[in-house]
Amino acid sequence: MARVLRVLITGAGGFVGHHLSAHLGRVQPKARLIGTTLVPSDTVHEAVTDQRCIDLKDYSQVRSLLTECRPDAIYHLAAQAFVPRSFEDPWETLENNIRAQLNIIAACLEREMRPRILIVSSAEIYGAVEPKQLPMNEDTAIRPTNPYSVSKVAQDMLGLQYYLSHDLPIMRARPFNHIGPGQNDRFVAPAFAKQIAAVEEGQSDAVIYVGNLEAKRDFTDVRDIVRAYHMIVEGGRPGEAYNIASGVAHSIRHLLDTLLGLTEIDIEVRVDASRLRPVDVPEIRGDSNKLRRDTGWQPELTFEATLRDVLVDCRQRLHKR
Repeated sequence: MARVLRVLITGAGGFVGHHLSAHLGRVQPKARLIGTTLVPSDTVHEAVTDQRCIDLKDYSQVRSLLTECRPDAIYHLAAQAFVPRSFEDPWETLENNIRAQLNIIAACLEREMRPRILIVSSAEIYGAVEPKQLPMNEDTAIRPTNPYSVSKVAQDMLGLQYYLSHDLPIMRARPFNHIGPGQNDRFVAPAFAKQIAAVEEGQSDAVIYVGNLEAKRDFTDVRDIVRAYHMIVEGGRPGEAYNIASGVAHSIRHLLDTLLGLTEIDIEVRVDASRLRPVDVPEIRGDSNKLRRDTGWQPELTFEATLRDVLVDCRQRLHKR
């Protein structure tokens, strides 16, 4: 009898972890999906049949988990991913994001395991670039502009270092902005959509509060992002970094206008200074040709369809509350 594939997903209860678990459950129905969360969570997808509550910063807990599970593949998603929070407590973000990854790698080495490991870095590592440098590819200079992106530079380079020094089959994903149903409303699309839904329900005045609307970002649906993660683990080249991007930058103003076009209520837009970042990169746009060449990945969901799903999701969550 063929051995069942064992897949470990850290951060399984998060926005991306939920969507990745759902995707793997569809495309690898016979795999045993093991998902980690820091505390018990009801947001873990039902495809995860083995949920483990552990602190990834605790090496003994990580070592015990890997010793027992011996995964064939690891998707390391767990991280503090909210940029404004990284300014408020830089060390929390640095420690959380770097130590957890080091523990996973060190435990694999100690237990002589060689799973295919996907490290999720971020397009934030590229920082501010000149317009002539767009779109950014994997050779674009790294210029982090916030503590979160510094933590992601460290994760990215540690992944490369352990591939070079120990020949571990580690691949690095550099996703650009991703959006979709289920995302925390600290992020821009659900933040706007939640306010629109509240206005529609008569729970707030017909006003939406915004930050910088001129910044342009390369948005990809989270469901396309997790397809890319799976394709990298299955067909990516160890040691390589892969941008995941649509190649199109939309302004935050366009994102807001698209959402406002999906409601019949006239809503006033007001700037809220508390929503402005200390450093905000004018435009981020990525080149994912390397990923497309190596794996055949292509985004499937349109920007407009994604925003429609985000608004529907926020309406449904509001009704449940």
